[in-house]
Amino acid sequence: MALRVHRNWKRLSWWLVLLALGLLGLLHYWFPVARHLEVLIPMGVCPLSRMALLRDNFTGFLHPWARPNVLPCTPWGAPIIWDGIFDPDVAQKTATQQNFTIGLTVFAVGRYLEKYLARFLETAERHFMPGQHVVYYVFTERPAAVPHVTLGPGRRLRVQRVARERRWQDVSMGRMRTLHGALGGRLGREARFVLCMDVDQHFSDAFGPEVLAESGAQLHACHYHWPRWLLPFERDPRSAAAMASDEGDFYYHAALFGGSVAALRRLTAHCAWGLRRDRARGVEARWHDESHLNKFFWLHKPAKVLSPEFCWNPRVGRRAEIRHPRLLWAPKEYSLLRD
Repeated sequence: MALRVHRNWKRLSWWLVLLALGLLGLLHYWFPVARHLEVLIPMGVCPLSRMALLRDNFTGFLHPWARPNVLPCTPWGAPIIWDGIFDPDVAQKTATQQNFTIGLTVFAVGRYLEKYLARFLETAERHFMPGQHVVYYVFTERPAAVPHVTLGPGRRLRVQRVARERRWQDVSMGRMRTLHGALGGRLGREARFVLCMDVDQHFSDAFGPEVLAESGAQLHACHYHWPRWLLPFERDPRSAAAMASDEGDFYYHAALFGGSVAALRRLTAHCAWGLRRDRARGVEARWHDESHLNKFFWLHKPAKVLSPEFCWNPRVGRRAEIRHPRLLWAPKEYSLLRD
């Protein structure tokens, strides 16, 4: 009898393992039904004692009780910014009083320039930091091809030439080195806070000073419900970006990160160093500079985390907790855009 029970339990265990692997496979290939199952995975709980102390550097105390269905804080006490828990008017007023310049960097290399840059800049002029002093830094190998966009008062556009890399992976990985140099030069002298973004996305709603912090990271829209053991951290121990199975807090998206000039200099230096070391060893992290960015934020916790509302992927589908997406991914056409 005991032997039969053991065999049945063993058979059930194998079925559960196969079911879990099947669901993971469906999630990996973006099967819509499986994506909907993610909402059943809890995002975590913020202790009441910590919720009462949550502060934003521009709006003061936050109101996490306005969003009971989301996780409003990190384990180390940093706020996770969701729509409804902050007052955008207070953030706007605070930033205006401090009268600083905000930098926004974007790389538009190869076919990405024609495909995405104009819409990115045009929507930024409508939604990004309205009423604030802004300097756009466009990095491209073809400065003459950058589209003309009418800018509002107190807003400037600078174009910096970069070398055309042989592979798109090298474009992605090389930007940390390029950003580090720019932050140590004119960009670092002009701006107090800088946000670094991918070009294949566009603004869809107000994107204001509530996102600014000494260091800020973005929750990845495709992974914010996943438990740590499923997150796509780099696992190859030869890589400088490698993380053990018990390491990592959240999975952050390299399509949006930011902070003060000094904090970003530290981040980009760390990532550039890790990428150089990997190349010397003949290793390439699975998600390139994003893998190294996640390693940095594991070692040096961000002061603020942005909810997926601030960089949303429409292909994930409708989610009750996603009220007002601020930045939307564009359709990925890798076969047409990547050499």
